Amino acid sequence: MAKNKDKKDNTNGGSYTAQDITVLEGLDPVRKRPGMYIGTTGPDGLHHLITEIFDNSRDEAMGGFCNDIEIVLLPGNRVRVTDNGRGIPVDIHKQSKVSALETIMTTLHAGGKFGGEGYKVSGGLHGVGASVVNALSIFCEVVVHRDGGVFIQEYKQGKKKSAVKKIGKSNLHGTITTFEPDQEIFKE
Repeated sequence: MAKNKDKKDNTNGGSYTAQDITVLEGLDPVRKRPGMYIGTTGPDGLHHLITEIFDNSRDEAMGGFCNDIEIVLLPGNRVRVTDNGRGIPVDIHKQSKVSALETIMTTLHAGGKFGGEGYKVSGGLHGVGASVVNALSIFCEVVVHRDGGVFIQEYKQGKKKSAVKKIGKSNLHGTITTFEPDQEIFKE
């Protein structure tokens, strides 16, 4: 590659080696650069978080598994999205070795829309997923009703607070996601 004589050669002034490359793991990239995932940390970014969770419920409805979706703005800047779909799977995921719920909520690009038979049609393929909402929330809780039980897992800034727990029996089916955007990220 020829050097342009009109431009200053900056290669001598600073090193740029493999040691300068940072590898962020888990959901750390989302917290470090949220704008890359949701566009902005202003009001539009906050609305994007709601849309991400809503899209999951809408996909259940589009697939014929859900006919009721509720979005509630709660005190304390919390949002709750409830649906009567199939409920996020809670059994152990073969690849991650933890529950599918935990995998979906704590792993980028994990979900039922990338393959398999979970969704024949989806309206949310343009999104970044529930894991990004989780990463950008100071509080996130998912309650799942399925398979005769009710299961719960809580998170803080994308990290689980405990394993998925069965907390009772249930004849219902569906998912309830409650989250509170992190004010460290969302200043407005």
